This record gives sequence, structure tokens and C-alpha cells, in this order.
Amino acid sequence: MSTSNAADLARDIFNRSHLTGEFTLRSGVVANEYFDKYLFESDPVLLRRIAEALAPLVPAHGVDALAGLELGGIPIVTALSQVTGLPALFVRKEAKAYGTCRLAEGGDVEGRRLFIVEDVITSGGAVLDAVAALRERGGTVEQGLCVIDRESGGLENLAGIGVAIRPLFTMTELKAAGAK
Repeated sequence: MSTSNAADLARDIFNRSHLTGEFTLRSGVVANEYFDKYLFESDPVLLRRIAEALAPLVPAHGVDALAGLELGGIPIVTALSQVTGLPALFVRKEAKAYGTCRLAEGGDVEGRRLFIVEDVITSGGAVLDAVAALRERGGTVEQGLCVIDRESGGLENLAGIGVAIRPLFTMTELKAAGAK
């Protein structure tokens, strides 16, 4: 993605989803600003642009399936699957207690090399939980991506368990784009 395209996309994500107020994050941290991921994920044109920008971050080889985390990662992984041609798995926060009783819908986990797809990472807690559950079920998880890294230690926490996450944008980059 060219620098000008990246700057335009960052500005558009910022303008579409940046809110101010008082927000409690999943990590328990209280923030004065919030990026409402559902605002950019529900915009079909912006979602497509995000998927097209994320596609080059997915390795050309060594990935059997994209694994999007419930709930915010699902729209991203669906659009990214369409752009890359890779199958998508939809990873629940916990396995269903009925029906197929699966943690990941859309295919098997065991023996597959999975590439994590998430929307926003703060502490990385949701991804840490998902990676542990996918690994318990025989999946290999070593890398992934997110749309926004809130720069609150999540990528470092994931690196600590052997998962390299590449963000499309950091919070710093989005704020800089919104200031222009």
C-alpha cells in the first residue's frame, strides 16, 4: 500500500470510528477515547479497503486458514478471506455447549496452520485466550494481524507466547492521521 493510500485509509478509519468520552476497555483500563471498530467494520466500502490493505500482511505460504476472533474479528476475516482466497474460521470465545460443540466454526483446527485475525488489540487478552484454545485443539498458531494496535503491550504479550502480530495501524498512526 502506498504511503498516500495508507494515510488516506488511516484518516478514514479515524474519522469513521474515533469517539471521545469515558470507556472501559476489555483489559479494565479506562480510556478517554475509543475506536469503535463496529463503525468501520459495518461500512462495506471501508471494510473492503481494510481487507485489501491487510492482504499483503498475510504470508503467501504456510497458512492453511485465517482464524478470526469473535466478534470483531469476524467481519475482518470474512472480507480478508474473500480478498486472499484463504478459508476462514470463526473462533468463539468458548466452545458451544450444544450442536457441534466447536470452538472454531468453518472447519477443523487440528493439524492446521492458523493465522489470527483481530480488529483491535490492547493487552492481547482475547487473542492469548484464543491462541491457547486453538493450540489445545491441535492448531499451530504463530502469527497474525490486527487492524489497530492500541500500543498497550498486547503485541509484546503475544510475542511472549510465540505469536507475531502485525498491525495495519498503531494508535499513534491513527491519531496522527486524524489530526491532519
